[in-house]
Amino acid sequence: MRKHTGIRPQDIPILIKIISTKDKPWLIQDLAFSLFLSQSEVSESLHRSLYAGLLDGSKKKVQKQNLLEFLVYGVKYTFPQQPGALVRGMPTAFSHPKLKNKIISETKLVWPDDESQVIGFCIEPFYPKQVRAAKNDEYFYYMLCLIDMLRIGKPREISFAKEELKKCFYAK
Repeated sequence: MRKHTGIRPQDIPILIKIISTKDKPWLIQDLAFSLFLSQSEVSESLHRSLYAGLLDGSKKKVQKQNLLEFLVYGVKYTFPQQPGALVRGMPTAFSHPKLKNKIISETKLVWPDDESQVIGFCIEPFYPKQVRAAKNDEYFYYMLCLIDMLRIGKPREISFAKEELKKCFYAK
C-alpha cells in the first residue's frame, strides 16, 4: 500500500473537475488531458483523495459533502493565499465575470496569465497550468473562483461562496 502524504494543491482542481463532469463517465487520461497534468499525477491524486475521504471506494465519485466541508473549513488553512503584486491575469474570486456584480469590490484579483488583459493583484493558482484548464471549462473555472473566495474572503464573501458551491455541487 502506498504511503499517504496528505492532500496536495492540485488535488482540489482534480476533484472540482470531476464534479464539473456532472456524473458523466470519465477516464484518468481524460482528466489528465483536460487539466494539463500527467496521468500519474491524476492517479496519485485520486489515491490521496480516497484516503482522505474525498472520493468513494471506486475513485470515481466525489464525496461532495466531505469536500465541501474541507473547502469551507480547511482550504484557507491548508492552502492559504494573500493577494500579491499587480500582474496581468485571468480574473478569480469575486473578480470572476459572473461574480463581480454580486460582490462589489474595487480590487481585482487574478491568476497570472500573460495572455489576459486584466490587471489585478496576484492570487497563485493551485497548480501551474490551472489557468489553461480553466479557459476550457467555464463551470470548472467558476467553482475554482468560488474556492478562491473561501481562501481569501471576508465572512460575507465566504458565506456567499459556500452557498454557491453547494448549488454547483448538487446541480444536475
